[in-house]
Amino acid sequence: MPKLFSEEWVKEYMRLLNESEEYAQAAKDWEGDFLFVVEPDEGLTEPMYIYLDLYHGKARDGYMVKDPSQVSAAFEFRGKYSNWKKLLNGEIDPIKGLVTGKFKLRGNMAKVMRYAKAAKALVEVAQKVETELPE
Repeated sequence: MPKLFSEEWVKEYMRLLNESEEYAQAAKDWEGDFLFVVEPDEGLTEPMYIYLDLYHGKARDGYMVKDPSQVSAAFEFRGKYSNWKKLLNGEIDPIKGLVTGKFKLRGNMAKVMRYAKAAKALVEVAQKVETELPE
């Protein structure tokens, strides 16, 4: 089982994302890449990062990032590890998580809000990846 945000996890996530009809439909016009950031808390001692290049309903590229200063993404979505666990367990909606301050977004918030269905589909696909969470 791949560890959260590991290289193996990202590749499996991309494979499932590229097979998702729901995501393909919801994000058919989307153009924008993301840096996803897990901030340490609840036993996680170091931040974790992944990069995803999302384009017209597909993930064109994705990888684990060791140094976020080396990545220039249009969007950055970040939150505490405890909130990421809730997101992956379906306890937090990604858009409501932004609105309530559990997650922070850098980039064009209005554009992300227009693609709320795509954001939900991204999370639903992430929930399908068998994931080993750090303890």
